Amino acid sequence: MNKNKSSARVIAFYLPQFHPVPENDKWWGRGFTEWTNVGKARSLFPGHYQPKVPADLGYYDLRVPETRKAQADMAREYGVEGFCYWHYWFGNGKRLLERPFNEVLASGEPDFPFCLAWANESWRGFFHGIKAKETLIDQLYPGKEDYIAHFNAVLPAFKDRRYITVDDKPLFMIYHPFDNQREVNVFMKLWRELAMQNGLKGIFFVGQTYHLDDERAGLEAMDFDAINVVRMFEYERKQRSLYRKARRWHNWFGLPWIVNYEKASRFFVADEDSDKNIIPTIIPNWDHSPRSGKQGLVLHHSEPEYFERHMKDVMMHLEGKPLEHRLVFVKSWNEWAEGNYLEPDLRYGKKFLEVIRKYVEEG
Repeated sequence: MNKNKSSARVIAFYLPQFHPVPENDKWWGRGFTEWTNVGKARSLFPGHYQPKVPADLGYYDLRVPETRKAQADMAREYGVEGFCYWHYWFGNGKRLLERPFNEVLASGEPDFPFCLAWANESWRGFFHGIKAKETLIDQLYPGKEDYIAHFNAVLPAFKDRRYITVDDKPLFMIYHPFDNQREVNVFMKLWRELAMQNGLKGIFFVGQTYHLDDERAGLEAMDFDAINVVRMFEYERKQRSLYRKARRWHNWFGLPWIVNYEKASRFFVADEDSDKNIIPTIIPNWDHSPRSGKQGLVLHHSEPEYFERHMKDVMMHLEGKPLEHRLVFVKSWNEWAEGNYLEPDLRYGKKFLEVIRKYVEEG
């Protein structure tokens, strides 16, 4: 998509999973991918939309180039500028789920823009569908030698003509800026120096937060170029005491935490999203129960008509920004086990994608 012919720069988070890796074989059983959780999901209460079945693209394998091209072609057709691939570097050179992106980079296909988001967190607890005390792999910050090796590993991507830039700098997101703040500061300073030494104009660092009110000052002090704010849980925080009681009640009866999408989505955008250095997040849906059962959050009745109102709200907050900075992230393109995706399913087809195209393309 030509960003100069759009009213916003829509970038969708992309999970490079959906292919077997030795670690998943060890932790979950041979052949495990997220499709395993998606396929075994069941409806947990009346009207609960599960299981979710992929339509046009099917239960794909991301080792297949034709699949990756079909995803990119679909995203481009419906107004998505590029994919933001989740990038896993655990320290000391340890990577996971790198094969799909590495093949995209090496092959030059699909010819579709991309950037990287460093998912700098240990794999444990609720969001990974395991018991809170279990740890599958730790996120480490070994020091400058590792940060240099990390930079050199992604430098070919930064220099690729497909890489998404802002102000001529490659965009790189850090998922947990405060995971080890001192080391993240060292990391960012070093990477900016290395970027200049390697012929780049710098790096456009984006820090992600779910708590903008509490963390904005800290992120700005860390010299992030922009902040991506995710307000998926804002509705719950606004109703804290009521929701704590309701959550306990649901769990006692073996139900997940159920929140009406129409009500929750009214809190997905706020006035601060009009600021030049704040990047809002588009949230089409969410249902974590395939991974976590009754401990999961379900945004119930995530219907295209409510999503359209949310999309319109996002676009209104982007209007005053220069196009180069009219960025917005979609959470997500293909997080199927979180019930968080734009790819077509059997119930809604391409209706969510059609909403994005309607509001992104001029005219």
